[in-house]
Amino acid sequence: MISIIVPVYNTEKYIIAAIEAIMAQSFVDWELLLVDDGSSDKSIKLIKDFISKEPEAVQGKFRIISNNKNEGVAKARNIGLDHAKGRYISFLDADDIWMEDKLEKQMKFMEEKGAAFVFTAYEFGDEQARGIGKIVSVPSTLSYHEALSRTIIFTSTTLFDLTLIDKEMLKMPKVKSEDTATWWKILRHGYVAHGLNEVTTIYRRSPYSLSANKLEGIKRIWNLYRNVEKLSLVYSIYNFIPWAIRATLRRL
Repeated sequence: MISIIVPVYNTEKYIIAAIEAIMAQSFVDWELLLVDDGSSDKSIKLIKDFISKEPEAVQGKFRIISNNKNEGVAKARNIGLDHAKGRYISFLDADDIWMEDKLEKQMKFMEEKGAAFVFTAYEFGDEQARGIGKIVSVPSTLSYHEALSRTIIFTSTTLFDLTLIDKEMLKMPKVKSEDTATWWKILRHGYVAHGLNEVTTIYRRSPYSLSANKLEGIKRIWNLYRNVEKLSLVYSIYNFIPWAIRATLRRL
């Protein structure tokens, strides 16, 4: 079974579309953990209303886990991990959308590679999650040192096998770009991430975000280099330059 973890924080505009994309999956052995991170909008009511209309057998695949206060997406994902019962872990952000065969293709790919950690290509989407033709391709494998200069692993495309990797390894630190910090931590421990170069996910990007602001992105990656990974100044610069080039090209 795949445990799908979705943090929920004021996502009333998108959450039902995300749930519908999960329910449309051709791979059906999953549980969905919706972690409420102190939402103040109608997200949880919408979720409960949606679930209540489903048959009892389907309702049993859903779990709503409440965090009484907003503590951020890392904490929400970690809470989801603590409650997960599946052999496999997959993360989905509430504003992203999966293709119908995402889990099926990824499970087959993971089995073929005997991998603990896999990820896929994805496509940028507009506010309505319609693909805009901008596809981010991924390499067949990614090691720690390769990953430092290319933040190409998109959270909503990842899948992990808990028989090959300890669940605690997936716990995310409370830092900005917590997902990238986690992938680096895993790879630093000797794992190799295997990339399936097929689009399985739409990364919904509003015209206001453009991965928010680029200066903030620079600060985040530099903080990871220097204060999380403890890289030297020279090695940080060495990785930062190709990272900046790739990050810019990816968003043109």
